[in-house]
Amino acid sequence: MNKQEGEIINKVANSPLVTFNLEDYYPKEERIVYDIRDNLFQEAILREKDFRAFVKEHDWAQYQDKLVALTCSVDAIVPTWAYMLLTSKLEPYAKMLVYGSLEVLEATLFKEALSRVNPEEFQDAKVVIKGCGKYPVPIFAYTEITRMLRPYVGSLMYGEPCSTVPLYKKPKL
Repeated sequence: MNKQEGEIINKVANSPLVTFNLEDYYPKEERIVYDIRDNLFQEAILREKDFRAFVKEHDWAQYQDKLVALTCSVDAIVPTWAYMLLTSKLEPYAKMLVYGSLEVLEATLFKEALSRVNPEEFQDAKVVIKGCGKYPVPIFAYTEITRMLRPYVGSLMYGEPCSTVPLYKKPKL
């Protein structure tokens, strides 16, 4: 079938657009929040003797290859060494360990993953940063990849190749 006979041409497939899918950088490992609140007496005080006994007896192997956010969700005074002690026990098992919320963990994961992207490979390209997918990609990842690619790309868009939102276009000199 030729063009005159109503051939359907896929303009998206034939376009020079490069799709950047942040989901390709989404770590699939299980995320866990370790809340030190569970180690506090009345959710307010860390008793050193009890805490050290817990740390010694706890099965740390259950965190093997997990992505762990270490936090305290209550307003309590927790000595710095307590977080350091937990870190010393979690670090040999956890694939990644951060101090903070799940949001901090997600941002850290994407910061690490996107550090392996060579933005020079996108020199003068028309790039679409893919939106909406099956994984919860944090806004941080979208802003970070925008920051990284903007100095190199010819244009930057968000969405799907068939329906994009323009973000940036390199000025013509």
